[in-house]
Amino acid sequence: MQYKADSPEDYISQLPEERKEPMTKLHNLIKDNMPEGLESGMGYGMPAYFVPKSIYPPGYHCKPFPPLPFISIASQKNFIAFYHMGMYAKKELYNWFVAEYPKHAKYKLDMGKSCVRFKKVDDIPYDLIEELLGKMTVEEWIDIYENAIKK
Repeated sequence: MQYKADSPEDYISQLPEERKEPMTKLHNLIKDNMPEGLESGMGYGMPAYFVPKSIYPPGYHCKPFPPLPFISIASQKNFIAFYHMGMYAKKELYNWFVAEYPKHAKYKLDMGKSCVRFKKVDDIPYDLIEELLGKMTVEEWIDIYENAIKK
């Protein structure tokens, strides 16, 4: 679902009541634990946590104007989405998350390459997400990203 918002807080304020608490909790968790150097704002119509142009001037290669994306969250029609580009780009991180998930949640993992879909908002594994946030630095993300686009 698309919301016209200027900030993550503005985005969250527009959500249905049952989504505000889990999205606020995710937003605060990410802001408090994201790798040093990331900034928060809006990207692609959702709350985003990205490598600012001051650290990585080239930005995102597909669209050089925006900064390099890393983490995003969104309230979709049937689920809350959590995106972590590091899991898409680093197979070991993806495998770690998939192996750890059942230890932290009651329901089956619903995941794409970088998107985790939480249909049961009362079963979001905040502790696992917090651990994931500490597993990749901004420098490592930039190195992985640059090596991938140079192929």
